[in-house]
Amino acid sequence: MKKIKVAGIIPARFASARMPGKPLRSVWGEPLIQRVYQQARKSAFIDKLLVATDDHRIMDAVFGFGGEAVLTSAKHKSGTDRAGEAADKLNCDLVVNIQCDQPFLNPKMLDQLISYMLKNKKIYMATLAQRINQKKDLSDPNVVKVVMDRNGYALYFSRSLLPYSKAENRTYYKHAGIYGFRKDFLAKYAKLAQTPLEKSEKLEQLRVLENGYKIKVLISKYNSLSIDTPLQLKEINHKSSTSSRDESALKRRRN
Repeated sequence: MKKIKVAGIIPARFASARMPGKPLRSVWGEPLIQRVYQQARKSAFIDKLLVATDDHRIMDAVFGFGGEAVLTSAKHKSGTDRAGEAADKLNCDLVVNIQCDQPFLNPKMLDQLISYMLKNKKIYMATLAQRINQKKDLSDPNVVKVVMDRNGYALYFSRSLLPYSKAENRTYYKHAGIYGFRKDFLAKYAKLAQTPLEKSEKLEQLRVLENGYKIKVLISKYNSLSIDTPLQLKEINHKSSTSSRDESALKRRRN
């Protein structure tokens, strides 16, 4: 089997309480999973990219646009567990778990994470965070907050305001939801049972912290919009439609 240095895996499940079939929902005329895949493929470091899914409809869609996909168990508790099953069959060093809800993913975010882990061999798991610039994000439970220690390792992740502060000028950070793993550590993670805080917050990365492991957090200057609700999807598609109409009107005026 040919050695793959870096594998990118996009976990994608069909069932979702808030948005069933989310990976197949249309974003600017294309399935969400297709846009995520196409953006991730632009990474300068990913040698192999595939979608790990529990549904044949998603697999067929991926094959339809020329991507690669594998069918995984429907019993997984998290996307990282699903990525772990897919990675188990790959001969690779690093695995990047790429969220399925970021259609405008900046590939430079992937490159930042991967290049850091390639240079720092002792880091077994790393992720990205971005500075929160919009006040409304502080109270949005879909925007996951993270606090770090002085060495840049995660202390905690939460959907609540974190940390609590009355200071107006305090800097807050949101989690970007992209994970880099050494393959052997990902396999170890997949064998761990879900933890109380993970279940409470519905944040799979807390399983790592609750078991005493560390997560390196890199601050990224790049941003990436996640689609978490049907309303967000509607707003994004509306903006695209409005923009297209404006461009068409401008062309007519010029002619």
